[in-house]
Amino acid sequence: MVFYVRSAVRRLEWHTLVVTEPLYALMSFPPPPLLSLKHVTVFRGTTDGTAAQNARAAEQTSELTSEVAPAVARPALDDISLRIEAGEHVCILGPNGCGKSTLIKTITRECYPVVRGESSISILGRERWNIFELRSLLGIVSPDLLGACTTDATGRDVVLSGFFSSTRIFPHHHPDPAQLALADRALERMGVAHLAGRAVAHMSSGEAKRTLIARALVHDPRALLFDEPSNALDIAAQLQLRAAMRELAQSGIAILLVTHHVSEIIPEIERVILLRDGGIIADGPKAEVLTAEGISGLFGIPLRISQQDGYFHIRE
Repeated sequence: MVFYVRSAVRRLEWHTLVVTEPLYALMSFPPPPLLSLKHVTVFRGTTDGTAAQNARAAEQTSELTSEVAPAVARPALDDISLRIEAGEHVCILGPNGCGKSTLIKTITRECYPVVRGESSISILGRERWNIFELRSLLGIVSPDLLGACTTDATGRDVVLSGFFSSTRIFPHHHPDPAQLALADRALERMGVAHLAGRAVAHMSSGEAKRTLIARALVHDPRALLFDEPSNALDIAAQLQLRAAMRELAQSGIAILLVTHHVSEIIPEIERVILLRDGGIIADGPKAEVLTAEGISGLFGIPLRISQQDGYFHIRE
């Protein structure tokens, strides 16, 4: 951001003042929230336009009787209102198919909500984004992205791809020396510097996941979004992942964890949101939400819950 200011010394002169920090930081304003959703409805869909067809049908349904209403797929997110503050560590917990991954894709602008008068969505205080600019501010760790990155591309190339919003380095990409240094630093931070030259397809699941986290960190994001991060990891890799997430949370990076595993919720996460059938059924402090009654209602079976060393565990 550039401002032009006048000098008050002897004569008027124009000078250029380059501001590299966000304006709210310079003026002591509170930062905008990471996420603000108001009455948001999102349909699952594919590139064949399924989501758009479902959305149009949903608009008609409110005016039609049940006998003549078109067959409409259930929305993945149904009239969701949610606010997550900047720097906040939050877990969204729910069973498979409840809309968790759709929420992540809505934040990253891979999915869009139904357009309605009362509906709005803002990310980091803005409703409109250049997708590539937004992706430079959010670090994503998801099964879909891991699958796309699991190729013959090396660990360093996958991390560098974070600068280009791709999954590997293509011939038209030309990383500069500063980007190369940042990629090596991110790999070292995640303890996988020795894998810089190894193809991701030849790494273990835990090594590949840590490489993906390094990719998410390479452009110094405002927040990290973890979607089911322990999928396909053995016990040792799960423990390493939790340790890495704790270190990142303690460093000041906001963590948004989306999972169906209660044991993945690191002690630094204080707020838990329960999501079921596309709707929020509970939202509050972790100790108040993670109860036997709440978890049993979430998963639909009687469950007990215990706590040890800051972690919660489910028992039958």
